[in-house]
Amino acid sequence: MVALPQLDADDIPFSAARIDVDVFDIMRAKNLARWPTGAEVDIEEAAAFHKSLPKHKRLGWVMRQADAEGRCLTQPRGGFGTLELQKELMICLDQQGQADIVPTTTDSYTRNEQWENAARGIEESKKAGRSMLNGYPMVNYGPKVTRQLIEAIDKPAIVLSGTSMPKLTCEIGFAAGYSGYLGSGLAYTSSYTKSLSIEQGIRNYQYLDRLAAMYSDHGVELHRRQPGFLTGTNIPPCIAILTCIIDALLAAGQGVKNYGLELGQTMHLVQDAAAIKMARVLTQEYLQQQGYHDVFTPVTSLHWMGAWPHDEAQCEALVAYGGTLAAIGGAVSVTTKSSHEAFGIPTPEANAAGLRSTRMAVYLARQIRLDALPEFETECDMIAKEVRPIMDKILEMGDGDVAIGTIHACEAGVMDIPWSPSNYMKSRVMPARDIDGYLRMFDCGDMPMDPDVMEFHHERVRKRAEHENVSFDHELAVASVYELSENLEKLIPFPWAEK
Repeated sequence: MVALPQLDADDIPFSAARIDVDVFDIMRAKNLARWPTGAEVDIEEAAAFHKSLPKHKRLGWVMRQADAEGRCLTQPRGGFGTLELQKELMICLDQQGQADIVPTTTDSYTRNEQWENAARGIEESKKAGRSMLNGYPMVNYGPKVTRQLIEAIDKPAIVLSGTSMPKLTCEIGFAAGYSGYLGSGLAYTSSYTKSLSIEQGIRNYQYLDRLAAMYSDHGVELHRRQPGFLTGTNIPPCIAILTCIIDALLAAGQGVKNYGLELGQTMHLVQDAAAIKMARVLTQEYLQQQGYHDVFTPVTSLHWMGAWPHDEAQCEALVAYGGTLAAIGGAVSVTTKSSHEAFGIPTPEANAAGLRSTRMAVYLARQIRLDALPEFETECDMIAKEVRPIMDKILEMGDGDVAIGTIHACEAGVMDIPWSPSNYMKSRVMPARDIDGYLRMFDCGDMPMDPDVMEFHHERVRKRAEHENVSFDHELAVASVYELSENLEKLIPFPWAEK
């Protein structure tokens, strides 16, 4: 038997079970010793700081309040390579952008635990007078310095880590005063990594969720959120919702009770509204089945995650329409982009402008709902028919344990992601837009879809092929990936002009 003081995370049997407190104490000690700023983490002091913040700067409370009042909050992305630049950005987003939630996106070196390289990036950024990193190196600055960012704004702050390896970043972020953290072991690992196993990604986020639950034990409710899939391609609602359910069950297993669900927009109003509703309905259904009766699961809608056009006016349309989709769908928050999306990291001013465009769209659409629309009801029913057989199979493959079932399901293709870079996903599923612009399945790979469901999908996609006079093949899926980045002359030409 392994002696407890030498216990490593990988020595713990893999399952959805909550990590024992004594074991977790050992894991934390080893984790915090990996970089000097880890020594600054004091959970008692950090909990006292969180409690000292007004309610409107605590994201857990803000999300619950927004949900109760039927509000759709706005939140951008954003990160720069020095404390000074990051502070300027966050103040700009808070004040000029009127963001309800202020983000800090970490840089790629931090995401990959290359803190020595991040340190050089800080120095190069200072010398250049501009950010040479694509985010904020939170671990390098540590919780004491980073807390200046929390104190500089008047809104709750969230860490956008973009990593499958969040263990030290989450310790620093929570200790600094961030009350939200985005990420999950399934979504980020399959979206951003090639060789890291899904099991290791889940283990890493079980650490984060266990830490969030520990803060709850200290009287601090943090907001955890899963990120949806960020592969930059089309993700049908059923696959996104399956991820929501898996991630929520894994987080609940570690004791998290405030867990947000994120869905990338398909850019079809009816389908997105149905997805937002069914994400919450189906996630709660499986949480209840597993005995979790008190987990709050608000839904966040993400601006278009695929390729963006280079025309600024077209981008503005995607930004505003994304706010409309989120508001009409009943999302509790919307994650925004800007007209600079196709070109790289936006300036603070462009980022703030994207926020304001989104906020205006949310305001205009604030009272509109689609609940009585027959097409909405049909799409809700279709999503349920797609999700339940797959989720039931995942749980069956793990004998009721969602962690084990997820690994087996990914290996077998029962759970699959389109165009994932991960060696641990089959990536045989291929979505395509249908005749009406809904995202459907051209090929479901090895996912256990009901034959009647797939017949419906094929019928709708085939009608598109006939309408466009193209072959009914995989090129429909490829074309769907790039469709919204095409110029207007191709998307909606004047039909009567001479050829």
